Amino acid sequence: MTRRGARRSAADERKPCPCGTGLPYADCCTPAHRGASAAATAEALMRSRYSAFAVGDAGYLLRSWHSRTRPARLRLDPGTRWTGLEILDTDRGGLFDTAGTVVFRAHYREAGRPGSLIEHSRFVREDGRWVYLDAGPD
Repeated sequence: MTRRGARRSAADERKPCPCGTGLPYADCCTPAHRGASAAATAEALMRSRYSAFAVGDAGYLLRSWHSRTRPARLRLDPGTRWTGLEILDTDRGGLFDTAGTVVFRAHYREAGRPGSLIEHSRFVREDGRWVYLDAGPD
């Protein structure tokens, strides 16, 4: 879904995924966004959530948020364009873990000006699947 609520075109899905893996969006984060697959690791979930911000998929962001910390609504700012993702560090969050942390830098443009933010995101398994818990302490 785009910010305007329309489906992404086939051409959009052939473009590189916003999460930075180099794979086409259709082969990378689209299956997670559509509910066809679940992230295998905390880092994969973090990448899919970044891509959801980039393509404006608030529904996926809410579905991939822990039930205890998930907001009732989420409004994405249409004036923010997400332009790149760097994974800085990971701690646990693998196939056999129940919790993990991903430290990342997300780049964006807002009002024509570049910016970036660094976050230490915490992830846990809920009902067997990875979900975003919160932004942990630095």
